[in-house]
Amino acid sequence: MKKALIVSALALSLTGCATWSTSSVDSATADAASAAKTPIENILITDNDVVDRKYTSLGDITVTVNKTTIFHPDPTPALVNQALKEKAAELGADAVVLVRYGKGGISLMSWGSLEGKGRAIKFAP
Repeated sequence: MKKALIVSALALSLTGCATWSTSSVDSATADAASAAKTPIENILITDNDVVDRKYTSLGDITVTVNKTTIFHPDPTPALVNQALKEKAAELGADAVVLVRYGKGGISLMSWGSLEGKGRAIKFAP
């Protein structure tokens, strides 16, 4: 019993300190492979729509940020925003609009998660 406790504690300590995330793109109208990657720091994130500029929708993005162990902090909207920016950058997007946060909780593979959704857009020239 004591050995099992020591092995469990060792396994938990070696699991790492990072969160991990998953993502998907629905109904993308642009070819992600041919799009020029946008620098992450240039991507706008907003929970509203952009009404003062014309744009093209590249697709709806969904990301889920998970915490690795029970000892890590819970995922935050800031971490979800970073994951949304990374996915949008791959598509060559200028912004992610209509951002929403939802579905969180514990699963078989995660001690906590937070989901974010938004629409990747490219501003018209």
